[in-house]
Amino acid sequence: PDIDIDFSYERRDEVIDYVSRKYGKDRVAQIITFGTMGARAAIRDVGRVLGLPVSVVDRIAKLIPQEPGVTLEKARKRNKRLDQVFDENPHLELLWKIAQSIEGMPRHTSIHAAGVVISRDSLTEYVPLQLGHEEHSLTQYTMEGLEQIGLLKMDFLALRNLTIIEQCVALIEENEGTPFQLDSIPLDDQSTYSMLSKADTVGVFQLESSGMRNVLRQVQPESFEEIIAVLALFRPGPMEFIPEYAKVKKNPGTVNYLHPDLEPILKDTYGFIIYQEQIMQVASKFAGFSLGEADLLRRAVSKKKKELLQEQREKFVLG
Repeated sequence: PDIDIDFSYERRDEVIDYVSRKYGKDRVAQIITFGTMGARAAIRDVGRVLGLPVSVVDRIAKLIPQEPGVTLEKARKRNKRLDQVFDENPHLELLWKIAQSIEGMPRHTSIHAAGVVISRDSLTEYVPLQLGHEEHSLTQYTMEGLEQIGLLKMDFLALRNLTIIEQCVALIEENEGTPFQLDSIPLDDQSTYSMLSKADTVGVFQLESSGMRNVLRQVQPESFEEIIAVLALFRPGPMEFIPEYAKVKKNPGTVNYLHPDLEPILKDTYGFIIYQEQIMQVASKFAGFSLGEADLLRRAVSKKKKELLQEQREKFVLG
């Protein structure tokens, strides 16, 4: 399982300290990540070990393009100047050969930006640990490995926007001289929805990009639930349904459900599957999936893993 929760940017460390105290330091750990050996880094590291002149190694490294996904093999095919260098200096082929053998291997460890695992038992029963930041434990398995063994992964996300909100509340209380509760802000304030419909949202968290502002103009949200829908729609996949969603929203009577049992699941989103939870509900209702099985289907869809999708498709069709 994976649960995301946002905290003030300035107080995330307090949250980690809190869960460590509450559940036990032996049951809480941050998650390791491995930085891998890139093409240029492999050349530089091997060159240093072989004792080659820095100027020579640097010349070769700079002939490798700096772009995502580039490998030594791709670089050599694309940049014929590399072949020229090695033709003129055959002894440097050893540098290239060794660099290719270590390219992509782990080079260093780091800490996942948000991930924390919590276990009912001591984590050493399931995963090797090492000492991490400020004496917090650090798993020696990556996020993918932890998911496979079924540990609960929490993403404690640090948001500057929440810090800004905290500061705003403090300033209001300081200026007004009375306590202020965020819960007192009405969720049906029409002037706010008017502002959103006009896309007057520069500086509004998650709603200020030009693309999102175009969506707001199309959809013109009129409720808090529709703001949530807009945020969910504005991502690869659901994004292509935005024009149709906006059209149906203005004419709810045109909603067409492929099956009557879909209505209670998709009514709030005008007949569109927008949320991953809706995928799970559909799988449960139509194919008799347990929540655990439905979650596997949800993950297959979100990760776009073809083999897993095909496997889940067969289960879904057979019910």
